Amino acid sequence: MGIEFTAIDFETANGFRGSACSVGLSKVRDGKIVAEASWLMRPPAGYDRFDPRNVRIHGITEEMVAGRPRFGDLFADMADFIGPDLLVAHNAAFDLGVIRSALEVSELAGPAYDYACTVILSRRSYSLVSYSLPFVAEAAGVPLLHHHDAVEDARACAGIMIDIAGRHGAGSIADLFTVLDLPASRMEAYEPGRDVLSKATLAERDRQQAGIGTGGSWAGGWTGWPDEGSNPPANLAADRTHPLYGQTVVFTGNLGMPRQQAKNRAAELGAQPASSVTRRTTVLVVGDGFSAADLKSGRLTAKARKVLELHSRGQQIEVLSEGEFLQMVGGSWPETGA
Repeated sequence: MGIEFTAIDFETANGFRGSACSVGLSKVRDGKIVAEASWLMRPPAGYDRFDPRNVRIHGITEEMVAGRPRFGDLFADMADFIGPDLLVAHNAAFDLGVIRSALEVSELAGPAYDYACTVILSRRSYSLVSYSLPFVAEAAGVPLLHHHDAVEDARACAGIMIDIAGRHGAGSIADLFTVLDLPASRMEAYEPGRDVLSKATLAERDRQQAGIGTGGSWAGGWTGWPDEGSNPPANLAADRTHPLYGQTVVFTGNLGMPRQQAKNRAAELGAQPASSVTRRTTVLVVGDGFSAADLKSGRLTAKARKVLELHSRGQQIEVLSEGEFLQMVGGSWPETGA
């Protein structure tokens, strides 16, 4: 059977996961990319506002998708390309969440998908200070020239998955899961009117009804020293396949949400929040507009510098931007009340 799957990457118009404006797909057979597809699209009606922050990230504007089919018009083509394949994505909780939320607000049915996350698999396969896509692609020897171009990101994700399988001597994805003692995750089929809406969609509808929206402006800068808050216990009943489950998470810098809210979200997903970097720390979330590239430029907080020092001594620890954290937990940036 060999290494077979389809890698997927979405870009969104705003902080709501269902606001898909671009998708890239890369199909792998016998450990090689054999076909690719990509579409620009208008997000579902009512959820199609383009947030300037998102536009700065991926460069897709409202004008670029004007006249394009909406997600609901293209989903059948995407589903045909994917077929029965396992879906692979870098931070799969985000990309599978895009599918589910976009189906929900488009009032469309969708099939179940088994999926795997290359963030989780990369943590078992490389020793990196950041598991953002550019860092992992570099470690896997996979070219990534235009990060946040959906088809290039899907292609890089496919290359990473192929490299991970090779590093572990796996002849199939099933073999890889067995070697790493990890199960495939599953997004169940969705039927409008039968299944409950996802938390992301319900939260977005609540925001719209309250007149909040998903992308109010944020001036940046310090609004005062962040209140560290309390550290709630990790939810041990959370999904064990989530990339934050079992992690010890510390936050640093000025976040676009109250730090207590960030800690609560992490704890709900099975992570243990903490207030300082120690030998137990496995994830550091950095605010102040930090991106993974800042690890190489030196624009770091004191906590981030300590993380680099501990990582150089062999401690398995990872640095996330707030944007990456929000993709993992679900939510818009900045949060109301930030």
